[in-house]
Amino acid sequence: MKRYGLIGRTLAHSFSAKYFAEKFRREGLENECTYDLLELPEISCLGKLLEEIPTLAGFNVTIPYKQQVIPCLDALDDEARAIGAVNCVRVADGRLTGYNTDIAGIRVSLDELLGTTQADAALVLGTGGASQAVQYVLAQRDIPFSIVSRDPAKGNFTYDDLDSAVTESHHLIINTSPVGMYPHADEAPQIPYALLTPDHYLFDLVYNPQQTLFARLGAERGAHTLTGLRMLYAQAEAAWEIWNG
Repeated sequence: MKRYGLIGRTLAHSFSAKYFAEKFRREGLENECTYDLLELPEISCLGKLLEEIPTLAGFNVTIPYKQQVIPCLDALDDEARAIGAVNCVRVADGRLTGYNTDIAGIRVSLDELLGTTQADAALVLGTGGASQAVQYVLAQRDIPFSIVSRDPAKGNFTYDDLDSAVTESHHLIINTSPVGMYPHADEAPQIPYALLTPDHYLFDLVYNPQQTLFARLGAERGAHTLTGLRMLYAQAEAAWEIWNG
């Protein structure tokens, strides 16, 4: 039995186990593979986890370990190294190799959200591992971007800086933070929603709930919106290919 899983600190929000269980049933693999949610209080517990599950063939990585996991690995894919964040690890011959499949999900999602529109500039909300992947994809697409952080030392803007001038010059807004994620679905990033227009595009990497408050508030102003479920599916399939490539 091949085992796969997701590591993170708290995983009650995750749809990954359900997605892979359905995939295994659909493809007749339910007696060959399992996918488990593997909560770790600290990344230092990873070594013990690997000892306890010697059949673990690969795992995904989520908050807050996408950057912390890197020193635990034996090798990095070129894109994961460039991004500085890992969300997929292949376990083979006793070696751990890190990849970033978030970028596959981000590419697919931006294609769906933007269509043929070329965004003038993007605001990237958050500075964690998912933000790094978003910045990488935006740079590939020649979309200028600014980072928004609560800490002025980590971004180009704080949330208090988001006035009409900033909002009118950045028509793509991407939430890479966990704000609004279950069980805190009544929360949303503190951006000036009243300044949004039908020319704005909002992409929320949060997928639980499927309709986040960030997306709903944007839609109420006529903005185009997309949440993270499409990204989840795309990055999961990319991870599956890596584990079985």
